[in-house]
Amino acid sequence: MNRRHLALVAVIATLALSGCTGVFGPEPSDPDRLNQNASYDWDTTEDATIVVNRSSYTAVYDVENRSTFEVYTRSGLGRERSVPIRGLRFRYENGTVIAPANSSLAATEGSQRTEIQFGENVSGEVAFTAPRSGKQFTTPTLVEGGAYAVTLPPGARVGIPLLSQVTPGGPETAVDSETDRMTLSWEAVDTQMLSVRYYLQRDLLLFGGLTAVGIVVAIVGSVYYYRQLQAVKRRREEAGIDIEEEDDDPRDRGPPPGMR
Repeated sequence: MNRRHLALVAVIATLALSGCTGVFGPEPSDPDRLNQNASYDWDTTEDATIVVNRSSYTAVYDVENRSTFEVYTRSGLGRERSVPIRGLRFRYENGTVIAPANSSLAATEGSQRTEIQFGENVSGEVAFTAPRSGKQFTTPTLVEGGAYAVTLPPGARVGIPLLSQVTPGGPETAVDSETDRMTLSWEAVDTQMLSVRYYLQRDLLLFGGLTAVGIVVAIVGSVYYYRQLQAVKRRREEAGIDIEEEDDDPRDRGPPPGMR
């Protein structure tokens, strides 16, 4: 075996040992993870209903006459990446809910996409839970042109341009007073990506407090600078340095030199 073959084997072994999914093709998702306990709100009118929590999110998507459903996200460079889903469930139109443990429902993870398999063409709703972090939620529009609803974590809000951004813009917003959650709704999402960057209400209070402190500091600094300037001016006047003859009436200065 020459050096080129040895290098290739070393690269493949390194990728395999590092846990890179899909080095040898899509791999079945962990059954224990797919069968984890999970509860979802099936009674929704949107094609996609997403509930964002602080370290995870749940998603319920409408499925119509399909045997598979692909889930993925995009990296900062725009590359597709698979999603490690858990708590996988499917609800038929008659209300029956199934899990992978007692049905043909399954999922495989590739390097770019996670494929959910139903075993046959079905119609209903598929739901899963996936990890997340930060104060921004971004997802490809897995149901193109569909109605979307995204519910933010408790106390999270959008609306202030410097602290939040929503793509596509113009969603309807509503706040549940009991849960303190804001929900953003779109009748139809035609963009390839849906993104919501939000802030927490406590962040708004902190931002307002810092702004107020900054204003006070600026005012105090301006007053201090003005008083110091006036003190310097008084000292110059007392020393006879700062005599402003230009304020006198020019007519009191007499004729120009040579004409006196």
